[in-house]
Amino acid sequence: MHALNLGILAHVDAGKTSLTERLLHTVGIIDEIGSVDDGSTQTDSLALERQRGITIKSAVVSFEIDDVTVDLIDTPGHPDFIAEVERVLGVLDGAVLVVSAVEGVQAQTRVLMRTLRRLRIPTLIFVNKIDRRGADTDRVLRSVSERLTPAIVPMALVDGLGTRDARTIPHTGSGSGATGMLDVLSAHDDELLASYVADGTVPFGRLGAALAEQTGRARVHPVFFGSAMTGAGVDALISGIRELLPAAGGRADGPVSGTVFKVERGPAGEKIAYVRMFSGTVRVRDALTFGDGGGDFTGGGGGGGGVRRQGKVTGISVFERGAARRETSVSAGRIGTLRGLAGIRIGDTIGVPGERSGERTGEPVGSAGSVGPAEPAGRHYFSPPTLETVVVPCRPADKGALHTALTQLAEQDPLIDLRHDETRQEISVSLYGEVQKEVVQATLADEFGLDVGFRETTTICVERPVGSGEAVECNGEDANPFLATVGLRVDPAPVGLGVKFRLEVELGGMPYAFFKAVEDTVKAVLGQGIHGWQVTDCTVTMTRSGYSPRQSHAHQGFDKSMSSTGADFRGLTPLVLMDALRRAGTQVYEPMHRIRLEAPADTLGALLPVLAGLRAVPRVTETRGGTCVLEWSVPAAHVHALERQLPGLTRGEGELEAAFDHYAPVGRGPVPERPRTDHNPLNRKEYLLNVARRV
Repeated sequence: MHALNLGILAHVDAGKTSLTERLLHTVGIIDEIGSVDDGSTQTDSLALERQRGITIKSAVVSFEIDDVTVDLIDTPGHPDFIAEVERVLGVLDGAVLVVSAVEGVQAQTRVLMRTLRRLRIPTLIFVNKIDRRGADTDRVLRSVSERLTPAIVPMALVDGLGTRDARTIPHTGSGSGATGMLDVLSAHDDELLASYVADGTVPFGRLGAALAEQTGRARVHPVFFGSAMTGAGVDALISGIRELLPAAGGRADGPVSGTVFKVERGPAGEKIAYVRMFSGTVRVRDALTFGDGGGDFTGGGGGGGGVRRQGKVTGISVFERGAARRETSVSAGRIGTLRGLAGIRIGDTIGVPGERSGERTGEPVGSAGSVGPAEPAGRHYFSPPTLETVVVPCRPADKGALHTALTQLAEQDPLIDLRHDETRQEISVSLYGEVQKEVVQATLADEFGLDVGFRETTTICVERPVGSGEAVECNGEDANPFLATVGLRVDPAPVGLGVKFRLEVELGGMPYAFFKAVEDTVKAVLGQGIHGWQVTDCTVTMTRSGYSPRQSHAHQGFDKSMSSTGADFRGLTPLVLMDALRRAGTQVYEPMHRIRLEAPADTLGALLPVLAGLRAVPRVTETRGGTCVLEWSVPAAHVHALERQLPGLTRGEGELEAAFDHYAPVGRGPVPERPRTDHNPLNRKEYLLNVARRV
């Protein structure tokens, strides 16, 4: 048996979960198709998902197609839960992107397809709802070609479009379907083109083989048509999954390596880790090493590693025929759940980091149809949350329970990014949108019995250094109460680099644990810059180091007051780093969304002053017949206001797409400040009183 880890992705309400139900019914896993509206689907298991009729958490279900075992992952469609989709992408062998034949390509569809192409994940497109009134497959194909990718191959014609009797007619070896397939495939295959030029034709069997090869390399994307409600076209999709998507790689007898993409709590509160195995076999009672897989010491003789932990596996489940079943092992290529690893977190690697046998290699950069090099699994594929709010318990006595509950929710979604302000006794969370806020509120009420409210939602900014700054404090100086010498330099770095830590001192100059203490503290402290926002896109270089060696009095043990410890470096580093950052200076940047707005042309005059008032920046403004199309950049803080005003400005005919695009310098008004939640190393006296209990 071969394994295939398949993701189902779509814009909200495209019919993704309904398609999952139809697939399970067609292959014989379920006898009756569940309904999203009735809350009876297999993959929407949370009570909140059943109540709202939307997918909130990714869910795994398994079935077989001939000799292929498919682990299917149903993902959320609403953009507020894009982080849940992000965690799934790194474990997929292939994907089905669902597009509605009525609504067509939506904003979320474009975000998903861009990411699938960038990661070189082989993807089939399924145009759903061909039985619905208003379905228009020609319009959808044009939209897919123009707004997603031109490298598409329609696999069928649709008869009876827009009726309950709609059905698909597969393309055969002759006609426009074969010609269109040849046109797309020959753009990536010179031998195929040469054969056609020489012989005037290409056997349909060879076209099919070329289609499978190019689909497996994510060069082209077959387009299937059908209806999850009636089952039309679903058999053809299942055949496409079996024949066109590549099976999972990896050796069961290789070194153990896997990635954790989901963590949940069992009935007894124990952690259950969902892991995709890339290599090797994990068995019950195995002792596993797991963690973030690596550190960031680079240059200056650096080296190092990330935080790694150990645990013993006490239980394993794999997914078979629609259910999770207890097993004694899980091997390369499969998805399973592991119990017993108390410290496990989303994003952790188990076993050997980076051991991904059979990983997608994609095409060389610059080749025909290239979309850039395939990206590693550990990167963020979507934008970070750009909104933040304070969670307030309705009963003051629930503050402790609220912190515990939010901590558990953050285990399942790390991008919630809890911030605990001890001074104000407040907890804030990061969000993608208002729907996510409502889900957090309902989850706290249903699962933890906590009634909460929220403060006004605010925008999350970032800080970037504008210059270079350097500072040093030496061991033994009167002003330095710590037994440590630390010198740091902060330099700007290219946008998107994040934070890099480097050494300009010899790694052997002091114990490695002290260097690691400085690096970890640097990354933690940069969570709050001069104005309280996270500092990014910079390089921090350690320029000086020193310590007091281990000492003791005669006939006595180790004397902490005479010898450096990790606490000395963790205590001194924030002071030195913030001094260097203050000398470098920082600029606050706010998140900007790129919007695409289509509206009647005669409403343009009403739209332009409103956009100007929202500090929008024009990119494209054009009129196509009776429609105006605007592509502008709008501060994230004002997108919700635009959504509220749009119906009135456009007589209800305006269509708006919005997605995070970039950060831009805050240009008007006062610089936004974020309340600090640390010991404030910007105020030396206050910091030393809190940390060292002395000035």
